Amino acid sequence: MYASIFGEKPQAKASAPGRVNLLGEHTDYNQGFVLPAALPYRTTLEAGRHEGIEAYAEAFGELKSRALGPARGDWLDYLAGTLWVLREAGFAVPGARFYVRSDVPIGAGLSSSAALEVAALKALRELYDLPLTDLDLAKLAQRAESEYVGVACGIMDQMAAALGTPGQALFIDTLSLNYAPITLPAGVSVVVVDSGVPRRLAESGYNQRRQECFAAAEMLGVRSLREVRDPQAVEALPEPYRRRARHVVSENARVLEGLRALQSGDLERFGALMVASHRSLKEDFEVSTPELDRLVELALEAGALGARLTGAGFGGAIVALVPENRLETFQKRVAAGYTGARFY
Repeated sequence: MYASIFGEKPQAKASAPGRVNLLGEHTDYNQGFVLPAALPYRTTLEAGRHEGIEAYAEAFGELKSRALGPARGDWLDYLAGTLWVLREAGFAVPGARFYVRSDVPIGAGLSSSAALEVAALKALRELYDLPLTDLDLAKLAQRAESEYVGVACGIMDQMAAALGTPGQALFIDTLSLNYAPITLPAGVSVVVVDSGVPRRLAESGYNQRRQECFAAAEMLGVRSLREVRDPQAVEALPEPYRRRARHVVSENARVLEGLRALQSGDLERFGALMVASHRSLKEDFEVSTPELDRLVELALEAGALGARLTGAGFGGAIVALVPENRLETFQKRVAAGYTGARFY
């Protein structure tokens, strides 16, 4: 398809997956622990050398082009941001043409933007023979989204897109950036259920939550909430900082306990931690919605071992851990209770 749009053969091709987060929500920008898993849905790019940027995206059915410059508030920003960040890092990259196709759902909290950024950076690495590791690409993708596109984000999504493998979770320490793949136990499936309520991070309370966490850390005299060792220390904070910090501190502990549960095959315990995580996100971090709460309730009633919202909240999807022998019944019961539920 690249050749039919641009009249020449592509010089590079790359892809990156979307991700779902099993545990560790709103902990990455607090230098904490996260446990995402790559999805079988991918964004694939074909690319060629070019001056400036020109791109066709199947999802939007349009060809857009422009000289490199400031962000303009459209989908092309995510691609332009990868070129911008490479230039900022000292690489002489004049531009590129891209053909983009993707089956990563947009607006469901499954990191379609990170998949696009990482796939673009992989293609540019091949196109211009850049000496960059996959971890380097994750760091650059985060910077592109935060500094160029203008969505302040942690590094979890980009690391999952750059380093994740379907069928495995990826334990990440976002302070050290150490990571380890974790094989998911047999006999269960990770099911994503989209609420149909779109998530717009730049227009939501996401940035407000970040600032509340940073303020809570300053009140506690630490560089980040990751450094809080005593959970009781947060109880003296004024609201809403007490509840925001309580979520982050308890969520970090849940990720570490969840890691041990997965390693030992204790799926019942892992499921219980997912439920506790959702409760904390709903009550302490206040990022859930009635639709997400309803889907979690239905998922548990339909036989899931655990369920929780995934992504930043304010809409999007839930993730459920479902025994494979219950999958068909699970989907039927959830679909019957929530009109418009979409399963991934």
